[in-house]
Amino acid sequence: MATRKIGKKSSPPARKPRDVPPPEPPVDSGRLQEFRRKIDAVDQRLVRLLNERARLVVEVGKTKRAEGTPIYAPHREAEVLRKVLASNEGPLSDRAVEGIYRELMSGSFALEQPLRIGYLGPPGSNSHAAAVKQFGSSVDYEDLREIVGVFTEVRRGHVNYGLVPIENSLGGGIVETLDAFKANAHQISIYGEVQISVHHALLANCQPRQVRRIHSKPEIFQQCRAWLSTQYPGVELMPAASSSRAAQIAAEECRKALEIGAEPGSAAIGTALAGQLYGLNVLFPRIEDDPNNITRFVIIARQNAQPTGDDKTSLMFTTEDKPGALVSVLGVFQAAGINLSHIDKRPQGRERWTYTFFVDALGHREDQAMAAAVEEAQSHCRELFILGSYPRSRRIL
Repeated sequence: MATRKIGKKSSPPARKPRDVPPPEPPVDSGRLQEFRRKIDAVDQRLVRLLNERARLVVEVGKTKRAEGTPIYAPHREAEVLRKVLASNEGPLSDRAVEGIYRELMSGSFALEQPLRIGYLGPPGSNSHAAAVKQFGSSVDYEDLREIVGVFTEVRRGHVNYGLVPIENSLGGGIVETLDAFKANAHQISIYGEVQISVHHALLANCQPRQVRRIHSKPEIFQQCRAWLSTQYPGVELMPAASSSRAAQIAAEECRKALEIGAEPGSAAIGTALAGQLYGLNVLFPRIEDDPNNITRFVIIARQNAQPTGDDKTSLMFTTEDKPGALVSVLGVFQAAGINLSHIDKRPQGRERWTYTFFVDALGHREDQAMAAAVEEAQSHCRELFILGSYPRSRRIL
């Protein structure tokens, strides 16, 4: 009997998949379409009004250049924001409206005359983030590596204005800035102040569970200590010269790991702006232990700011070497009814155990009471300088 050869049963040929059309987008309701038409109409009116405002700004710029008036005027900025926020009836918050107008004024600077703002770099630093919040995205920024360099470039006219940190709510006075004022008291004036809420973010190009090392400044590690000990207790903390440099290092290490086929594991703690600049994702925003970390910055210039009615005057003085000299100076302002909102000190430098004091007084140098108090206080001092009178910052950006 012949045997039948049994072979592997062949499977039927695969069926070619049919082309499946993409799903139809949902049809907007008539009510939604009507709202969008109204928004489009409002946008058209807004653009016309913005350009109408811009044409006036161009004429203002011509007038300022002809009269030699500074392009950036903090008293005018304060007046514009005060009027705009007073007319805000919502639903937009004052913070949102102020942000819109700061960008609008930034564009206006570019139309009047391009401005260059010096800041403590590198790009992506807290000083850089503060400068962008204050001056917007339509001006030019100059990365200056040291605080004293910001003073030098403003004094030489290489930048129009500088932005430097002067006080932190956690760490106190910024000694580099105070020392720079001592060296430049005759040539630089405080033109304005800015309060910035400081937030730290964990930046990386890997999953949170893959993070094996974190780069940042030692001071920032301290400000995020509780969060790090809870979320990343076994991760290696790598000190860097700045949070911006930390972001650069983390981005480079992630890129190299991907190039060799390894799993990236580097992260940095820095600003969200640094993440944007160096191509890092924000894994976790606002990881600082204290949410009320605020840094006060001052705008420095070669000119003086005009009074607004809500101003602050910063003074620097060295007292006579006699008992009660500091009390005598402070008593002058008390007798005049002038509130001192801040006082700091630095070693005088030329003699041991002598100090230079830095004081913020509420009021403008042109106010009668302030002018009289300053004149009387000088009689109790070896030297006294007015560092500047400028609009008082009321809001935290």
